[in-house]
Amino acid sequence: MLDGRPLIDAHVHTARLPTLPAAWRRWAEEFGASHPWQDLYDADGALVPERVDAHFEGEGVDIALLLCEYSPRTTGTQPIEDLEPLLKHNPRRFKPIANVNPHLHYPIDAEVARQLEFGAAALKLHPVHGRFSVADPELYPAYQICRDAGVPVVVHCGTSSFPGSANRYADPAAVDDVLRLFPGLTVVLAHGGRGWWYDAAAFLALSREEVWIELSGLPPRRLPEYYARHDLRRLARKFIFGTDWPGVPGVARNARAIAGLGLDEETLGLVLGGNALRVYKGLAL
Repeated sequence: MLDGRPLIDAHVHTARLPTLPAAWRRWAEEFGASHPWQDLYDADGALVPERVDAHFEGEGVDIALLLCEYSPRTTGTQPIEDLEPLLKHNPRRFKPIANVNPHLHYPIDAEVARQLEFGAAALKLHPVHGRFSVADPELYPAYQICRDAGVPVVVHCGTSSFPGSANRYADPAAVDDVLRLFPGLTVVLAHGGRGWWYDAAAFLALSREEVWIELSGLPPRRLPEYYARHDLRRLARKFIFGTDWPGVPGVARNARAIAGLGLDEETLGLVLGGNALRVYKGLAL
């Protein structure tokens, strides 16, 4: 709880340092300079579960959704197995999100099913780092599994500065194509269209019940600017709080900045935790 409200961070990177390129370290050090995330690692570059748990407890986080990633050409390969120490240490606070890359995984439905066995609350796709379109037919079996299992698909929808990224694949228009082919599939737009697509992301979230905007990587104070062409109070009811930890000034700091936007208490509760409880599979406070 933070200031009496449940808090869920839906976008947390807890990778082992040896799996990461130098650009990732520079990103975390630049944007996470205000909190000692490096102190949570041991000498071998592995996170110490007790330290990580205490950190998120101190930030008021009830549930943190942990990301893995299979993007060897950009941010490295961070297998879901690396999340196990945190998942076992505190299974109530830490929940995994699966990840697949159609260039690496075949058959892709088997890999999705395998990762879902870890208790994944969602499937993340990273088209920008993996250099693929979310409308690629190779992904159709993954969408079928997720729809049938009630598992949402989180799609990176925004620019990335990491070397090797292909920002053309961040356009949410491809998500619209997927939703026409897989009615009933729930999609979360991570980073909310950051860069060139704020309006497109907002339109999708407002026009489709099954689409949500996740706020990771977006400074809260600038949300009224990013979504200036939309009714922020209405759009905020489709927001899901996430930070992109460790590349963030602080989880509690960002959550309190959301609280400072003037949203009504019901909407604020949805943004900070209520919507995540509704959207992601298997979450409970």
